[in-house]
Amino acid sequence: MKPIQSTGCDCSKTDPSLTMNTKNIHMGKGALTGLLGFTLWYLIYRQLEPFSHYFSYSLLGLERGSHLGEAIQFFVYDTPKVMMLLTLIVFVIGMIRSFFTQERTRKYLAGKRETAGNAMAALLGIVTPFCSCSAVPLFLGFVQAGIPLGVTFSFLIAAPMVNEIALILLYGLLGWKVAAIYLVSGLLIAIVAGWIIGRFKLEHWIEDWVQEMRAGEVVVVEEKLTWANRVERGREAVHDIVGKVWIYVVAGIGVGALIHGYVPEEFMASIMGKDAWWSVPAAVVVGIPMYSSAAGIVPVIEALLGKGAALGTVLAFMMSVIALSLPEMVILRKVLKPKLIAVFIAVVGTGILFTGYLFNLVI
Repeated sequence: MKPIQSTGCDCSKTDPSLTMNTKNIHMGKGALTGLLGFTLWYLIYRQLEPFSHYFSYSLLGLERGSHLGEAIQFFVYDTPKVMMLLTLIVFVIGMIRSFFTQERTRKYLAGKRETAGNAMAALLGIVTPFCSCSAVPLFLGFVQAGIPLGVTFSFLIAAPMVNEIALILLYGLLGWKVAAIYLVSGLLIAIVAGWIIGRFKLEHWIEDWVQEMRAGEVVVVEEKLTWANRVERGREAVHDIVGKVWIYVVAGIGVGALIHGYVPEEFMASIMGKDAWWSVPAAVVVGIPMYSSAAGIVPVIEALLGKGAALGTVLAFMMSVIALSLPEMVILRKVLKPKLIAVFIAVVGTGILFTGYLFNLVI
């Protein structure tokens, strides 16, 4: 009997082509599921306004044009609309942010000169994950990486001020012009304010223990992510962000509904219109101590503009709420001396005032 000859086939090894085909099948199913999900989202979104009119004026029997009717219709329409937009936006942004980690941002900015560094820092501030609680760790990381103070501040200003969620919500609710104005003005304030702070050479106003940190090499651990991992990052972002801010969003919509239904246009125009020269600084002063998420303040902005408030005044109010919030100032006090915090508030506040008056003048 002849011995059985080996065919040379190692059955323990998996054919790479089969593995690739399996991945392609999974990606195809994921893309199809995503497309069907977005189609369903869009169909529901399109029916929100007709449903709000039916619910308010037919089901509840409220009178069209009445204060209560207008307020209820605004709330019933805007609550699901903003929450649906917010969920979609946060999911997409969560996937995009998986490409931009805080460590990678530090690596990009390390060694960059001012001016060009200010512009890059402001742009990276838009897409890098940021919250008030991360301000101190980011600041320490930037100092350790040897990034100039002015460049660091351009990032710290742009990150909360030019919020990508607020940007897309503004586009969805108020159109591309308002969204573009918000984006460009916010970036300019971050770049110019950071450049000015850098010119003042205020490193000696950083807390002493921070100054003792020596610039060293920043080790960036690159994590390889598949598209499935990035989709999971998007889901996690929805769970974390929407789960935390939804109450602020609903509260903001409630305030917007009251403004929309009960505040006369003449009254709003008189206190926040173009003719009230003091409205811009008043909006900034009122906005600083407030604490709200960017998503929560957008419905209020929508209602104020609908009632005749000037765009520049409303924009100044919004920027002061999200860029000069009191909680962030308290957190930054851990690493900055009071004089530097005062300069930070003064420079950014001046930029917001200039923006408010400029847009009230030209629009």
